[in-house]
Amino acid sequence: MDQKYMAGAAADGEGAGRRRFLALATGAATAAGLGAVSGCANGNGDRHGGGSDAGAGSKSESASPGGKPSAGGAHGFDVKAENARPGHSDWPVTKAGPARAIEGFADRVSVLPGESFGLHVSTTAPRFTVSAYRMGWYGGARARLVWRSEALPGTRQPEHAVDAGTRMVRTRWTRTATVGTKDWPEGCYLLRLDAQGGEGQRFVPLTVRSATTAGRTVAVNAVATWQAYNRWGGYGSYDGPNGGFASRSLAVSFDRPYDYDDGAGLFLVYEAPLVALAERLGIPLAYTTTTDVAREKQLLEGASAVLSLGHDEYWSPEQRERFTAARDAGTNIAILGANCCFRRIRLEPSDLGPDRTLVCYKSSYEQDPGFKRGHPATVDFRSAPGADPESSLLGVIYDGYPVDAPYVVTNPGHWLFEGTGAKAGDRFEHLVGVEYDKVDTGFPTPRPIEILAHSPVVCEGRPSHQDTAYYTVPSGAGVFATGTMRWVEALDATGDGRSGRNHGLDARSGALTTRVTENLLRVFAAGPAGRTHPAQDNVRSVYGSS
Repeated sequence: MDQKYMAGAAADGEGAGRRRFLALATGAATAAGLGAVSGCANGNGDRHGGGSDAGAGSKSESASPGGKPSAGGAHGFDVKAENARPGHSDWPVTKAGPARAIEGFADRVSVLPGESFGLHVSTTAPRFTVSAYRMGWYGGARARLVWRSEALPGTRQPEHAVDAGTRMVRTRWTRTATVGTKDWPEGCYLLRLDAQGGEGQRFVPLTVRSATTAGRTVAVNAVATWQAYNRWGGYGSYDGPNGGFASRSLAVSFDRPYDYDDGAGLFLVYEAPLVALAERLGIPLAYTTTTDVAREKQLLEGASAVLSLGHDEYWSPEQRERFTAARDAGTNIAILGANCCFRRIRLEPSDLGPDRTLVCYKSSYEQDPGFKRGHPATVDFRSAPGADPESSLLGVIYDGYPVDAPYVVTNPGHWLFEGTGAKAGDRFEHLVGVEYDKVDTGFPTPRPIEILAHSPVVCEGRPSHQDTAYYTVPSGAGVFATGTMRWVEALDATGDGRSGRNHGLDARSGALTTRVTENLLRVFAAGPAGRTHPAQDNVRSVYGSS
């Protein structure tokens, strides 16, 4: 098989191994800080029946003496003022408890400030509480408690079912509580469920999204990828109970909890460190999800920059169209991971609402009823039918998995390396992994494109290279791609690299990625980067060919 297609073929055959390898990072979040309860929520009715109004029995206190939580409106959100509020150090899940002690999901992946959503919770405890933490910087605490419910009655929800045709896990859980978001600032949230008596804790992720992104840098939560890797109920997009690829789900539902130990999906490792850094810098941010970008055609209009975070593999054609249109209108794009925009998906409704079923048949696309009705095949973007390699947007293309290799600086004079002290040939151990991208002009590649780091790797016996790259287009937009999935994870690497946390990344890697990302965020927030920092093509000098 041609080497260009080996990565895609391998991914279809990996099954449980790939999912387990990528999930190893999910226990790596820490925080510190103190603060007070603030905010309140008022329920706005139950669209799906059953449950209690969590807003009616909520606690409400000011964030600071005489303080009032910010409204978080579309035009009034101030990230600096928000992060000046006291943070809270008690947000992590520290008592997971037995399996199924408590777990839940929200019936919407995102809401606008002030909107309500439903919580569907199953617990063996008689009562539980819900605490809404907004994730950010907060002086290093990384979270602020915005709202906490009174004790709510707990119940054990029915067992799930598995769809015979698609092997999709279905829950028929009733709504436990309706939660309003009045006075919740826009941002990334983790709702912590606490079973009575310390019997268990789990997170439920939620995005309080921005109504407009004009003039702001947009953090896009990769909820489709979170769900594809979710194996709650025994099935996910990679395998089923027997661990084999053939037993995978052909469609997965957002109507279930996340199976990772803390319930936060992939957020804490692949996204939270970047959100914290951007908020520490005071970058004007907007917040949304991959689902929102796909649904709302004008959402990215006027944005300064759009950020794809650490693991953003599953994209709908609509999402890709929105990103491409934004780039062509002058919006900068940063790809802060690897294996981005690799799987083509379709979003369909569930019983609880629109866009809550993720369809991805992969190599079995001919079995897809949607494909038979004329929808695009849910195969890898680079694959037929309808091949459209991701490199035409990203500049780089996914090349393989798994690797663990040093990151090698090639172009230390580039503006993105300013202030790092990096020199040509400097190596940063373990920073390339577990998946990687490269510049490959055998695929559609925008030019001019600059390679900043060119790192030798060996992937399952095949020598190759990882590339970090930057290109610019006539609209003035700049597009940056790290080419490694560990970039965002490395932002939190402050240790000696020997503890096994953060894949052995050390403080030196943490310092490099932090400074490069700071340079990137500041320049991208200022407007079309290509107008002030045009790319200087160096593919020939790096690869010896054009």
